[in-house]
Amino acid sequence: MNEGAEDMSQQRLQDKKIAVAGIGGVGGYLAGMLGRVWPDLTLIARGKRLETLRGKGLVLHSDYKGEIAVKTGNVMPADEMGEQDVIFVCVKNYSLEQVCEGIKDSVTENTIIVPVMNGVDPGERIRRILDKGTVVDSLIYIVSFIGEDGSVIQQGDFASLRIGIQNPDEKGRKAVQAVSEILSLADIDHKVSSDIQAEIWKKYILNCAYNVETAFYDRTIGQLREDPVTAAQYEALVQEAGQVAKAKGVAVTQEHLDAILYRFHHELADGATSSLQRDIRAGKPAEIETFSGYIVREANRLGISVPVSMKMYEGLKNEI
Repeated sequence: MNEGAEDMSQQRLQDKKIAVAGIGGVGGYLAGMLGRVWPDLTLIARGKRLETLRGKGLVLHSDYKGEIAVKTGNVMPADEMGEQDVIFVCVKNYSLEQVCEGIKDSVTENTIIVPVMNGVDPGERIRRILDKGTVVDSLIYIVSFIGEDGSVIQQGDFASLRIGIQNPDEKGRKAVQAVSEILSLADIDHKVSSDIQAEIWKKYILNCAYNVETAFYDRTIGQLREDPVTAAQYEALVQEAGQVAKAKGVAVTQEHLDAILYRFHHELADGATSSLQRDIRAGKPAEIETFSGYIVREANRLGISVPVSMKMYEGLKNEI
């Protein structure tokens, strides 16, 4: 592509109307990166978060990408937003239905919706609720959260998305390409996956152990690792979730499960905690049903025994 054509292509991308719904750790990182390129980026928030963003703008402290400040006049509740070309949905699972109701009038047949969320089924839920537009599934590997001052903090030297549609048609392939071009222009690391379902499940299996056991015991990864009992339970949680994935026809192998366990034993930071653990500790709504309830219900439906997952799910339900 010659320089003039590249400029036209970039301008075409920059003319797109883009929104991010949910400006927490994940949404805040994406909004910070996108906002450098799209000054008219729309930020969807509510309550105190909306007030903070309107007053201070969005500040991102990123170990990976540096200090970023975004000022936009387009901070609003979901139901005040106009039609959009692309909407990144970065909310907790228990808020998804409410957000979809809020954005439905902003979604046309040509809108692309990208859920960047925990769990394995937010894409399917969005497709069912909205019944229009094109959903590009995704997952993100990132450590990020909102600081006490309302800024977004991203820790570590990585933040990377996987995007794709399982068995896409031509419209779906074009939607995935469009999202990839937007992420590239915003300097957001990502890969296009030909089997996004397997990629989502690999991360989900990790979280079925990582989030669930850190929250159940309210311990760090290092504390779980040094105790032979909790280390064995972590391994059981990974294997149980893997059994469910395989029974559902997901292309997850024992090598994938072994890689997750290697990361637990050798790579995760000693002081690492989880979002589920932090939310329960703070008395906030927590994604227990996403990380624990879903795997237990699917196991029951498929006739698979998951005793450790069941024990921790029952215990966590009693925490809230």
